[in-house]
Parts: sequence; structure tokens; C-alpha cells
Amino acid sequence: MSQLPSVTGREVIAALSKIGFNVVRVRGSHHILIHSDGRRTVVPVHSGETIGRGLLAQILRDCQINRDEFRSLL
Repeated sequence: MSQLPSVTGREVIAALSKIGFNVVRVRGSHHILIHSDGRRTVVPVHSGETIGRGLLAQILRDCQINRDEFRSLL
């Protein structure tokens, strides 16, 4: 398995929007993204901070994509 990249919340949202996820609402710094087929996830967007490896792995599980697919979207 390849290691997860270090990315910010905005970069994650940009990558997920390429495969059909849309931000449907924002509560504080948490952006809720939903895909038309029902998949959903929450991405925190804090300026200047990267998303931790564990949280990024959970976001990818929620979105049902693997690490290589995510890396190709960046």
C-alpha cells in the first residue's frame, strides 16, 4: 500500500468534486459532501492545517475510493 499524501481540506474537496461529490452544506469549518449515489463524508477545512492520515483514510472509506484513485485525482 502506498502512503497517503499530506493534503489540506480544500485540496480534498477539490479532488472529490472531480468524481461527483458536491458540498451541500457547511457547519462551522466542517464541509458536508454528498455524491448523487448517496455516499457522503465530512471534510474539515482549517486554514494552514493538513488533514491527518487517519482522518484522510476515513474520508476515503466513506467515499469508497482507494488511495491510488485519490492520488490520481490530486
